Amino acid sequence: MTTDFTGEHTWLQIKHELSLRNLIEGSEYQEELKYDFNIKGELRHLDTNEPFVFNYYKNAHEQNHKRYQVLGHLITQYVYELLERVCMLQKVYIPTDATEDEPRSFFFMSENALTSSSSLTVLLQDRGVFRAGQWGQRIIISEGLGHGTQTPFIKMALESRGGVIVLNPNDNFVDVKTEKERLSFSTSQEALTAMESTWWVPKRGSCNPEEHTMYVWDHFISKSAAKNVAFIAHGYGGLVFVDLLVQRKGEVMNKVYSVAFIDSTHNMWHQTRSDPQLQEWIQKHCREWVSNSKPLDKAVGSVMKLNCPTVSAGTEEYGLAPSCSLHSIFKYLKSTLKAKTATASRLSPVATRSRTSKK
Repeated sequence: MTTDFTGEHTWLQIKHELSLRNLIEGSEYQEELKYDFNIKGELRHLDTNEPFVFNYYKNAHEQNHKRYQVLGHLITQYVYELLERVCMLQKVYIPTDATEDEPRSFFFMSENALTSSSSLTVLLQDRGVFRAGQWGQRIIISEGLGHGTQTPFIKMALESRGGVIVLNPNDNFVDVKTEKERLSFSTSQEALTAMESTWWVPKRGSCNPEEHTMYVWDHFISKSAAKNVAFIAHGYGGLVFVDLLVQRKGEVMNKVYSVAFIDSTHNMWHQTRSDPQLQEWIQKHCREWVSNSKPLDKAVGSVMKLNCPTVSAGTEEYGLAPSCSLHSIFKYLKSTLKAKTATASRLSPVATRSRTSKK
């Protein structure tokens, strides 16, 4: 189901001053990238109203790829603005004890994320060139903001009166010479080049997705007032969550009530090192939505990956799995939270004392 960007009472309203075009005009590609997002959140050419065309230069793949990278970088900045100015999330820099000139990463959270005792939803994206607030950059370009960004998920989490934390696991390096963020580490050769460079410096506490997630857990999520934390993890984000579960076993099992995996790359048997307690917890508290030809929520069996209940995301396209399973995921989280709350209420000491006092 797509997000409606045009409804009269729609939550996500793109304001006139919040424009991708304004960002493009500040770059060297003003003429080559005459694009902006329309009222439906679709990327369209300003003159032709056509979708994005990769082959702008004839017989020049490298030049076209550079143009595509620039667009991706500008979309990243645009989504950051969406998170702060439309979703009203706060940008939190880490590590918290960074020196004045030390490279820092950051993540986003709602105003009440750490103080609300109700629920907290944590969004954990796949691995790639994209940053916080995005499920996939290619999908944003081809299908629009409603499919490629995390804003519909943020909206639904906030509407349930809970807090939201948007992790930024792919923001790992900075070029201290130019103070420019590294655009990509999607290939092993790029990663090798970055590590060999004297200028690319890893960000302490966020050298990789696992370290970033662990840092935010240790310094923020674990200390939050929220008694019920849910994770929504896409692709490599699922592997990162299971790593967190293994490393912080007691804390995570006690604080996290449910996990929604989307096409996760985790391996329960390998990562949990055959720990039956962890495997039982995953089977009981997690559900996975996978790209599949079956209708949404229909059971999908897998001989190779028997880890938790697995259902169809309602699409065969990997990049569309998050947006297609959006409502199903929140319905699942709502039902599991309701079940946990009911169980806790029955087992609470207050209820026991109340029944005893009536005798």
